[in-house]
Amino acid sequence: MARRGWGDDAIYWVTQRRRYVGAASLGYGPDGKRIRKVVSGKTKQEVKDKLKGLHDDLERYVRSSRDYTLKRAVDDWLGDGMDGRSAETVANSRNVLKPVLRQLGDKVLTDLTARDVRAALVRYAATRSTETVSIARLGLERAIRHAEANDLVGRNVAALVDAPQGKRAGPARL
Repeated sequence: MARRGWGDDAIYWVTQRRRYVGAASLGYGPDGKRIRKVVSGKTKQEVKDKLKGLHDDLERYVRSSRDYTLKRAVDDWLGDGMDGRSAETVANSRNVLKPVLRQLGDKVLTDLTARDVRAALVRYAATRSTETVSIARLGLERAIRHAEANDLVGRNVAALVDAPQGKRAGPARL
């Protein structure tokens, strides 16, 4: 059996948790302490895959934390990414996204999938017009793009989703 090299990741079994645990050293912080990320899984291969994903994120310079949620990304976009827009435009965007954020807001941005976005938009489309659903999807895409530009997420999953058809409007009022 080959020994682990200097600087390689560690993978070991934790009996109390009945899981494999992997630890990766990511260098040293400004205080001189070593920065380590720990992942776990039921199989050794699952831990290896998670460690590889962690290293891939580092290579792409993604520095998102596990507490950076979609709600925080939308708040950051509405606060910083809409420079030059009127307060009314920002408020309208916030109101359109509010029901979607009730469903997805607590989801960690790096764990968000296109399937999650699609499912939330389909539920949203059941009670909203097609135009409103399109505006909500575009708002999600722009918020995630803002996070992507700040190296907080690797890809924009909202850009992969088409807006579903919304509720049909009633007859025109005269």
